[in-house]
Amino acid sequence: MSKNKFTAKEKRILSITLGIWGTFLVISGLIMNTQMKPIIQTNYRLKIERKKVELAQGKTNEIKLKDIEIEINTPISVNIKDYLEDSSIITEETIKKLKLDTSRVNINEANTYQYTITYGKEKYIGNIKVKQKELPNITITLKEINLTIGESLSSNPRAFIQEDITDEVFNNLTLDLSKVKQNVAGTYEYYITYKGISYQQKIIVKEPGPTIITPKDNEELNCPKDSTKENETCICQNGQYDKEKNECKLENS
Repeated sequence: MSKNKFTAKEKRILSITLGIWGTFLVISGLIMNTQMKPIIQTNYRLKIERKKVELAQGKTNEIKLKDIEIEINTPISVNIKDYLEDSSIITEETIKKLKLDTSRVNINEANTYQYTITYGKEKYIGNIKVKQKELPNITITLKEINLTIGESLSSNPRAFIQEDITDEVFNNLTLDLSKVKQNVAGTYEYYITYKGISYQQKIIVKEPGPTIITPKDNEELNCPKDSTKENETCICQNGQYDKEKNECKLENS
């Protein structure tokens, strides 16, 4: 087989061409290296300067969570900074990467719940205490109750309190009539409790008195002779008026 051979002229042209390409590549590499080096150095300097600023400002990126208290039925915040013990030591870049989860918190029921904040693979846990609404402070004055055997005794706390009270207060009152014997004459104590404070007063149960007969509604009272009618009763001129017999009786009769 015959082999192709370059002539001296062709070899010289090829050598010149390769030399030109080599020179071009070397120059291009130098130019690129010169252009990239300032960029790398600039980014490095920016990171160093930012770190210096963060340290000067006390930015440690240390994440600590608060224990939070709210009243029942109060909406909870969605701002992550409200859950951080000190957001001023955390960079804004870090705060943007934090994820808040309050899905376990039931604001409609008093209890202590956990919430979490996640940063990358790290998870931080805090507490949210949902407490009952603070009740108003009020003055309570109880009535002294007089009761006759056979009468019914109310179980409504409002019937025993002199002041007007709101429904909010009423719903948090406890009435205790356990020591009262309605069918036995005597003096008893009853209690009403509000916000852990117990108030005490008397209920006096009496024997029923004598039966008094009075005219029925719209019924005319006819007094006996020798008597006059005054204030729906009869006044005898001589002797005492007997309501049951509707007559005047002399003292020795």
